Amino acid sequence: MPICIECRHPVKTLWREGAGDKAGGHNIRLTVCKNCGRFCDKYVEHDFVVLFIDLVLIKPQVYRHLLHNTLMKDEDEFAPSIIRLGILLLLFDVYLTWARIERQSTPTTDNTAPENPDLSTNFGRLAQQPIVYQYLFFLLLCTLSTLAFHGSIRFLTSSRYSPLALLGLLPPYSRPNSVSTALLVSSSTKLFPILMVIWEYDVPAAARSLGWAVVANNVEALKILLDCGYGVAALLATAGALSRWAMGRAVLWAVGLEGVDSAGESSVAEDGRALGAMLMYAKDWAGRLAVG
Repeated sequence: MPICIECRHPVKTLWREGAGDKAGGHNIRLTVCKNCGRFCDKYVEHDFVVLFIDLVLIKPQVYRHLLHNTLMKDEDEFAPSIIRLGILLLLFDVYLTWARIERQSTPTTDNTAPENPDLSTNFGRLAQQPIVYQYLFFLLLCTLSTLAFHGSIRFLTSSRYSPLALLGLLPPYSRPNSVSTALLVSSSTKLFPILMVIWEYDVPAAARSLGWAVVANNVEALKILLDCGYGVAALLATAGALSRWAMGRAVLWAVGLEGVDSAGESSVAEDGRALGAMLMYAKDWAGRLAVG
């Protein structure tokens, strides 16, 4: 059942036919919420560019529009667009993970000895394999990590044996596919590396910066969908991130790459440098746009 994106009050319909220009597609009138007096869902008339910008800005209204009024089905099935988005996010994750691990495992160009010679040797053996096998390995790594991320959060939110349910912190949610839908939609900021086609920038710094942005979006999406507090939503996102990290570590350990930073985890200083680098790239990008 649709809801008002402003006050979350259930409504029967979001719009109705009006007396506008039917040929131009402007023959609808938005429904006004009886509870708050505002339009139930203003995004019905907005295009995808506005939706994406508001997603980046983490506006609760756009998440309610997508999760409650657009993508979620009564049968709790994945929408075809969400399946395509999930595949696209997985392919981008494969590229970033491959580039990050390759950079960490490649010996430096100076005369200093590598910190972990076995790591470079093991990755060298992997790099000697056909490119198809290398891609399949990183695809398997990212697929298992993503499944661990979604599976852990789905268990904590939807299982009656969840510690959160047993402690009374969160009642079991009966739509686990909707939880995965919320996580996929809120992870759409992972698509920002497409800018690497135009400008080159540091892959590890980009991965860490994107990681922080994705976590913030995941927390907001879980809070809106489950109608819980930020503490519970942050706990769920943290549990999912830890599961992803553990699965990535296990796969890399199995092939002798246990010393690799599999999930982009870093120290506080590295995170600070990553955020600083992100701001510098944003400033440079804005300067290029201003010039021409």
